[in-house]
Amino acid sequence: MQDVEAVVLVGGKGTRLRPLTLSAPKPMLPTAGVPFLAHLLSRIREAGIRRVVLGTSYLAETFEEHFGDGSALGLDLTYVTETEPLGTGGGIRNVAAKLSAEHIMIFNGDVLAGTDLRAVADTHRSSRADVTLHLVRVQNPRAFGCVPTDESGRVQKFLEKTEDPPTDQINAGCYVFRREVIDTIPEGRPVSVERETFPDLLASGAHVQGHVDVAYWRDMGTPGDLVHGSADLVRGVAPSAALPGPTGEAMILDGAEVASDALVFGGSTVGRGARIGSGAKIEGSMLFDGAVVAAGAVVENSVIGAGAVVEEGASVRDTVVGDRAVIGAHCELRHNLRIWPDVTLPPHGIRFSPDV
Repeated sequence: MQDVEAVVLVGGKGTRLRPLTLSAPKPMLPTAGVPFLAHLLSRIREAGIRRVVLGTSYLAETFEEHFGDGSALGLDLTYVTETEPLGTGGGIRNVAAKLSAEHIMIFNGDVLAGTDLRAVADTHRSSRADVTLHLVRVQNPRAFGCVPTDESGRVQKFLEKTEDPPTDQINAGCYVFRREVIDTIPEGRPVSVERETFPDLLASGAHVQGHVDVAYWRDMGTPGDLVHGSADLVRGVAPSAALPGPTGEAMILDGAEVASDALVFGGSTVGRGARIGSGAKIEGSMLFDGAVVAAGAVVENSVIGAGAVVEEGASVRDTVVGDRAVIGAHCELRHNLRIWPDVTLPPHGIRFSPDV
């Protein structure tokens, strides 16, 4: 797609994912063995887009340190850093000077999706739209703002979350703009595309088109979604060309040691240099590099941070364990706990509170 460039908005602080995002931006968190952003970039490359601008802010240097100029990915990457938070619309306007193609495909950097990006671009061109939105149908649209369209697919309005939504179509966080439309977004101040840009375009009579599908889609903004999205990538439910190994029940990265009688399944990822002891059970979880799960311990639907230790017989369910934290022997953690980095919990405790 020679007439299309991509923008990926990766400036958010990822506060809902703390403590994981204290040391890395959300799009750089290890997800199925590589930074989450690598999966999105692989989809952009497969769609035939070669030039990508990353709109960065929080821990901005980490993106270029890892991806460089993008040549290793077959991409041409450019970085633009916000000096203050500008929102989605403001972030798009902030990178405008680096854009030259006729059409600009824009992505929120925290969405895992499987939609056909070429089809989205084709809808945009064939409808001659000013802006095209990827809309996905979901079973529970009450949790999202919804976007009704007419029989031709043209967007009618943008609605906030409601208990009685008129449609199951939601904004999926991928858009195509005609390049000149981006210049109409106010410059130098925070702007929300959902609350300001798109409603203003509709009010002015602009053509805003919807591309609707039922492809895989998940917002990776919470620990639960991060864990389940990573498992979907490992199991091949969510598509990606960036996986460092074959899909299956588990992804064991280089240098990891797993006891022969340990159980590792459910789309779990075991990071580089991680160790899993005899009789341990790891289900649907993410173990970052250097994590240790000792003999007989159980980890389910959880994240174990880099260098963290789960001692013998401990049980960790639906919990985020920060980097280098230590979960004492036979300690039990569950119900959406967050254990902060470098915390040590004594043995035989039972924890239900949300933060430690």
